[in-house]
Amino acid sequence: MSDRAPADAAPLWSALRRFASWDAVIIAATALFLVVAASTVEHFGTARNAGHIIVDLAPVLLLALVMTLIVATGEIDLSVASTVGLTGAAMGWMWNHGIALETIMPLTVLLGALLGAVNGLFITGFGLPSLAVTIGTLALYRGLAYVVLGDTAVADWPRDFTGWTLGTIGDTGVPNIVVPLIALALVVGLVLHCTPIGRAVYAAGANPVAAAYSGIAVGRLKCWLYVASGAMAGLVGVFWTLRYSSARADNAYGLELTVVAVVLLGGVSIFGGKGRLPGVLAAVVLLTALQNALRLAHVSTETLTVVTGALLIAAVLAPNLLTAAGDALRSRRRRAAASL
Repeated sequence: MSDRAPADAAPLWSALRRFASWDAVIIAATALFLVVAASTVEHFGTARNAGHIIVDLAPVLLLALVMTLIVATGEIDLSVASTVGLTGAAMGWMWNHGIALETIMPLTVLLGALLGAVNGLFITGFGLPSLAVTIGTLALYRGLAYVVLGDTAVADWPRDFTGWTLGTIGDTGVPNIVVPLIALALVVGLVLHCTPIGRAVYAAGANPVAAAYSGIAVGRLKCWLYVASGAMAGLVGVFWTLRYSSARADNAYGLELTVVAVVLLGGVSIFGGKGRLPGVLAAVVLLTALQNALRLAHVSTETLTVVTGALLIAAVLAPNLLTAAGDALRSRRRRAAASL
């Protein structure tokens, strides 16, 4: 009996490992929460509220797509929300100076890319820690937003553009923003999980020295990821400004906390080298739906901030605890097998 036990348990353990992966856990938790909230929170399960959730999660999801790659390399970008604010303020400045919106939008994305390149240059060119650099640019870019636009708001945006951000696809009730969200998520997912770039991202995060010896240009890779992060923040700056029909220097204030929370909650290791996009996408839905449900339940803004902070701590602790438990269980199995 004892000789067969480890062999009999191996297939079960293998199956449990597959189904107990962090991606599966967070996806299951998200599905469970949606079901419970729909049945207990008034108006949560309506089609109209579902549309609101999708529009609300759009900025977080867009920023989290590139943040996933950055964190997987062992770095971080805390300046994304300030980049959204500065690019939005630049939009307002350009609009006040008579530039056409069709020209403003690509210029805004380009400005975001340049701001991201500044981060990449300091981090990879000068070897400075990303945490320190992006905390600095978090403050710098937000301050520049106030220099550009001051305390004023630019609100006279064309209805054709502002209406699209809140409009739906025909009579389906599905928000227009769903199409670009799905397209960008698919592109980033394919790059991360199906291309040499994705393998280089994981290698750079797991062991940058070994990655460099294997021929990966780690510095160049990280620099381009910061450029992409800035460009995505510029795109979010366009969306944010048009959605609220308001260009303000304080747009997206504090959003970086939510973005980092969903990336870590989605299972991307803060130390780099681990994490998958499906878990991050599920975490985006979970956190946005949770905030929506709490608002419908008339919970205060302060409580929402506390919940986000608690989830950020849980996002760091839970995957590591799960990994430690799995390692301990595997070690126990090996000792048991050795004693037979």
